[in-house]
Amino acid sequence: MSALSLFPLGNALFPDGSLQLRIFEVRYLDLIRRCVADGSPFGVVVLLEGREVRTPEGHEVLADVGTLAHIEECHQPMPGLYQIRCRGGARFRLSDVAQGRYGLWEGEAAPLADDPTQPIPAALQPAADALGRLIASLQRDGTAPASMPVAPPFRLDEAGWVANRWAELLPLSPRRKRDLLAQDDPLARLGEIHAVLEEHGLLEDD
Repeated sequence: MSALSLFPLGNALFPDGSLQLRIFEVRYLDLIRRCVADGSPFGVVVLLEGREVRTPEGHEVLADVGTLAHIEECHQPMPGLYQIRCRGGARFRLSDVAQGRYGLWEGEAAPLADDPTQPIPAALQPAADALGRLIASLQRDGTAPASMPVAPPFRLDEAGWVANRWAELLPLSPRRKRDLLAQDDPLARLGEIHAVLEEHGLLEDD
C-alpha cells in the first residue's frame, strides 16, 4: 500500500479514460502543483454523498475504489486556476481514508489487477458497435481531439476498454459506477453495460 491524495468527483474515471478538470479550490491547487512537479498521479474516487466543491456544512462520502489520474497537460490561465487533462491509470482499493490540510482527502491505496485483454463475444458486440458510432459521429461533427470524451487509441475490440468508456459516459448513479469500477471481470462489466444500453434503446439491430 502507499499513501495517495484523492480527488472525489461525481463521475468515475476508469483506466485509459480521459478527464479534464478546472482546479480552483485551495485543497487541490497545491496537490496539482506537487503532481506536476514530480510527475506523480493522484487518485480519483467517486463521490457517493456530498458535493464536489467543498462547503462548510458539507459531508462527503467517498467510494472505496478509484483510479490513478496521470496529468498529461496542465495550463494556468490565471493565478489560482489550473486547467488539466488527465489519463486514467491503474485501479486501486482504499483504506484508512482521512481529511488532511485544507480538507484534502488522503488514503492508503492498494493496487488492483489490470483487466486481462478479452475479445468481445458476439452477444455483446452491439455495445462496441454503438460506441464506435458515437465516436464516428463526434469526429464527423468536428469535435476537437482535446474535447473528445473518449481518447484514442480506440480499442473497440477489447471488452474492458469498451465497458470502461460506456461506464464513464452513461448517466449512472455514483454507486453503480463504483460497482462497475470494482468489477474485476471485464466481460461481466461489459455485460452490465450492454443491459443498460439495451434497456434505454441505445443499441441498433444489425
